[in-house]
Amino acid sequence: MHVTDTTAILAIDQGTTSSRAIVFDRAGEVVCLAQEEFSQIYPRPGWVEHDPEVIWATVLSTTRSAIHAAERKGFQIACLGVTNQRETTLVWDRKTGRPVHNAIVWQDRRTAGTTARLEREGHGADVAARTGLVLDPYFSATKLAYILDTVDGARERAARGELCFGTVESFLIWRLTGGRVHVSDATNASRTSLYNLAEQDWDDNLLTLFDIPRALLPEIVDCAGRYGDSDAGLFGRSYPITGAAGDQQAAAIGQACLVPGEMKSTYGTGAFMLLNTGSRIVASQNRLLATTAWRLNGHSSYALEGSMLSAGASIQWLRDGLGIISHSREVEPLAANADPESEIYLVPGFTGLGAPHWDADARGLICGLTRGAGRAEIARAALDSVAYQTGDLLTAMAADGADVARLKVDGGMVVNDALMQRLADLCNTEVVRPVNAETTAWGAAFLAGLGAGLFSGLEDAAAVWRADRHFTPQMDSARRDTRVAGWRKAVERARL
Repeated sequence: MHVTDTTAILAIDQGTTSSRAIVFDRAGEVVCLAQEEFSQIYPRPGWVEHDPEVIWATVLSTTRSAIHAAERKGFQIACLGVTNQRETTLVWDRKTGRPVHNAIVWQDRRTAGTTARLEREGHGADVAARTGLVLDPYFSATKLAYILDTVDGARERAARGELCFGTVESFLIWRLTGGRVHVSDATNASRTSLYNLAEQDWDDNLLTLFDIPRALLPEIVDCAGRYGDSDAGLFGRSYPITGAAGDQQAAAIGQACLVPGEMKSTYGTGAFMLLNTGSRIVASQNRLLATTAWRLNGHSSYALEGSMLSAGASIQWLRDGLGIISHSREVEPLAANADPESEIYLVPGFTGLGAPHWDADARGLICGLTRGAGRAEIARAALDSVAYQTGDLLTAMAADGADVARLKVDGGMVVNDALMQRLADLCNTEVVRPVNAETTAWGAAFLAGLGAGLFSGLEDAAAVWRADRHFTPQMDSARRDTRVAGWRKAVERARL
């Protein structure tokens, strides 16, 4: 491949509330960006779906916009990578490509009864040993079984090999290649509850447990390598598809968490903390998850993960549910007007609670209200909930042996300086924000560049990472302890 100063990489970043396409140069600088939000579908309380055709349409339009903008600036795109909202589950017809059901989103809790039953039957320990995951509706396996059992004839068609299953990156690569390539990268496969972490393959015992026919599963591939080429009719020419990873694993690469002990937390719709554990699969004693960090040349590196189901989603609720803000950027100045002595807690259990509680039946709660409480105090409580949940994950990480002295942060929420300082204060941890705010998309672009031969190894990702700002704890310990104790009481009330 002929490489010049205008050689660029395209990253498709398909998220929970929007699709984005970003073109980077080889130094990780953003050349151009296109983004489109799309609607969430809530058929019942606790259920969350996406229309797969809307996902595809927004990916197409943003990708076309980004390609045209890059070309106008004189850049030539050498390859593309995909990163995605994880665990979200799709099933489509292998011949026509038509989805048989809406995508069931990672936040969806409709299969809570199924996972609770499997836990009562004693399967939890075996599932954790094989997959590194807890039994929870968050993961893909029970979502997939639900689709097969709900759509007329789907289970029989799946057994005959007429249907495809995939998480979002698998669906997108299938569509991008005109149905020629049905693959899933190892990071996304490791979030399905069907993948054996140690064996790096689909697990027959798990397929039997969740009643999933092997015939509809994708081939598992590395996170970098040439999977295929995009159909030339989509973008005017074809592009090699050479990288893929789930959004949190892509962010870990974008944050250069490349050696054991490095930790990052990404704040988007949810928030997710990953600790690099190298070649070691850590069996958490504190309800955290073991997951694949990346797989290259057939060899996996692993991570310990804590998952928060609601971070930016809480701010979206203030906007769309309560109507106390009209745009997310308004939350920081509104919260700044809150009474600093107010002790209001918002537990964002809109779809249950993630790590370390894993309580699908928990629901949202605001407590500590007084007559003097208003919009500002509720906004402050929503922001604080992100910090408190982060603190819970850091406590669990420490109990599993992690050094939590420094936390790299990224995602849309980290531009909020006040929130980052609050995060450092309430977690008693140094918080480091990078110069490059697009770490998730850059991680996918870097993997694509690696797969296309533009980079020589993961160490090249570390060479371009730079810190923007360090936030150090300023809150006195007594005040912190009081606040955290109040939060923990609020969580217990939300779980009743």
